[in-house]
Amino acid sequence: MALASSMAGYYEKTQAAQFGLTPEQFLAILEDAAARNLPASASPSQRLELYGKLHIEDLALARACAAGNENAWQAFMLRFREKLYDIAGFITKEDSSARELADSVYADLYGTRTREGERVSKLAFYTGRGSLEGWLRTVLAQQYVDTYRKQRRLVSLDEESEEGAQFPAPTQDSHAFADARLERAIDDELRSLEPQDRFILASYFLDKRTLAEIARTLSVHESTISRKVDKLTKNLRKQILRNLAGLGMGRREAEEALSADARDLAVDVRASLAQDSVATPFSEKVAKAQKGGS
Repeated sequence: MALASSMAGYYEKTQAAQFGLTPEQFLAILEDAAARNLPASASPSQRLELYGKLHIEDLALARACAAGNENAWQAFMLRFREKLYDIAGFITKEDSSARELADSVYADLYGTRTREGERVSKLAFYTGRGSLEGWLRTVLAQQYVDTYRKQRRLVSLDEESEEGAQFPAPTQDSHAFADARLERAIDDELRSLEPQDRFILASYFLDKRTLAEIARTLSVHESTISRKVDKLTKNLRKQILRNLAGLGMGRREAEEALSADARDLAVDVRASLAQDSVATPFSEKVAKAQKGGS
């Protein structure tokens, strides 16, 4: 009863009806947010607690935009169009590059690509855990880094080809020696992270960007990023150990598995940390696996 009453209140608060969302569609959006952030066995009180922490108005606006509602897009552009250009300008430090970056992200937000006949909008990946403005800042930063990385890779390959470099053929993979459960536990946990957390980890550990560079990109203090990296790495280790336990490993075995050489793992860490990755909560995957095996 309390859950149904709260849903009705949230529906009115978010002006979801104005954006073309029915009560049933709005409920489905909240259930999707719960599925991404809570175990399948979560109680109604746990769901209510989560909903109270979500930026629920931003979530309704984002999902209505992803569905193509024109009223929602007008509201979105009124709130964020100038902010997109301002954030892009802060990242690129150059007007024409900033406009190009903002326009490319806007195209992804609006959904100019289709998949199986349906428009694909990046806004469908927003979960409401942080503010929509903060999420957009992360999307812009990720797009900028991805573009820079592609350009750098193309230049590097061209330079090496001109110098007559021979690219080695792939050698036999050592991945088979790693425990597949470890690979699964790591991949699931990385994909379950919030977009900004994935961006921070990828920037720091994969792209070798400094804390100061990441902080400037996200418009926060360097100490904030330092604390975030420390907290994320500690929490990742703890959760991966829990995931391994859920896959049948004992504590000692899990500790030993986690000390494996990262080069022996089949996990594509960069793909796992990709901005668009969407994962089913790990506990739900385990429950489904156990159900299927029973």
